[in-house]
Amino acid sequence: MEQRNNVTEFVLLGLTQSLQGQKILFVVFLFIYIVTMTGNLLIVVTVLFSSTLGAPMYFFLGYLSFMDAVYSTTLTPNMIVHLLYDIKTISFQGCLSQLFMGHLFGGAEILLLVVMAYDRYVAICKPLHYLTTMNQRVCVLLLLLAWLGGFLHAVVQLLFVYNLPFCGPNVIDHFICDMFPLLKLACTDTYIIGLIVLANDGGICVVIFVLLLISYGAILYLLRNRSQEERRKALSTCGSHITVVVLFFVPCIFIYVRPSSTLPIDKSLTVFYTVITPMLNPLIYTLRNSEMKSAMKKLWTRKRK
Repeated sequence: MEQRNNVTEFVLLGLTQSLQGQKILFVVFLFIYIVTMTGNLLIVVTVLFSSTLGAPMYFFLGYLSFMDAVYSTTLTPNMIVHLLYDIKTISFQGCLSQLFMGHLFGGAEILLLVVMAYDRYVAICKPLHYLTTMNQRVCVLLLLLAWLGGFLHAVVQLLFVYNLPFCGPNVIDHFICDMFPLLKLACTDTYIIGLIVLANDGGICVVIFVLLLISYGAILYLLRNRSQEERRKALSTCGSHITVVVLFFVPCIFIYVRPSSTLPIDKSLTVFYTVITPMLNPLIYTLRNSEMKSAMKKLWTRKRK
């Protein structure tokens, strides 16, 4: 399809037009980004160098933290820098790159959460077969499938936007490049594309969210006949996973499970799952996991010696 683009760059309106508000947000988001990178990279390093965290759960947790760190880096630094300028611009190619990277890591993370739910199901419901079922080869294969799924999801988004004609307004009422704000600017009928995006984004989010809730519900149901100590340990681990799933999926479902449109609350919800959730994930997983906290303490003690 031949491109008909007069637009070479987009203007992002950002989160607020208030100069004082932008200064406050600059400090807040810079602090959040530093905490996010520190927390997630600390988990990655701990999983890599700790001999006590060899279970598949920690293999996946390490990659989840890696994804969170990169996912946050694809969006947050650019947003922080834009808070220093009155006019926030991003090139057409830069906008497409941001869209692709955001959906690549976002899609891969969603599928990794499914893998982690399956890992917990096997560990809790079939403990005797856990190490044989979730061997290293299977873990690597599941991780590659998560990356492949994220890549295919991102490519679909990219192809839709790349083939859209942009010949008029170039002002995006958002702080990042995303599908619905871009569809709003296209100078063609995007109704069908909007429905496809709804299925590709919203449909996937709803289906996976429901499947995750069913899987964790099945795990909790099967725990009723276990000992109190087994239930406590399983509930602690599953509680962390369920919290992360809810924090990530609920804002995504609200944004994408509706016809192509933008609402004022979209920006706040996008901040939550792109900026806040990657910061909270390390806290959620470490504060409720005694093995992770113990491994971090041992690693820190070893480094100081």
